[in-house]
Amino acid sequence: MPIIQVQMMQGRTEEKVKALIVNITDTVAETLEVPKERVRVIVTEVPKSHWGIAGVPQSEATKNP
Repeated sequence: MPIIQVQMMQGRTEEKVKALIVNITDTVAETLEVPKERVRVIVTEVPKSHWGIAGVPQSEATKNP
């Protein structure tokens, strides 16, 4: 059973996350030739305060563009 883990910053709508899950499931099922029912997708949304780029939390970086 394929298990796909996605980590991304919080902020996307539930509809966008659902579309991501659907698209990943379809792609993995087709590529690996497995039934969609066997594919698992785990989406973890990380708060911007816990996501750092170049030593700066994104919660601070977005305040000072």
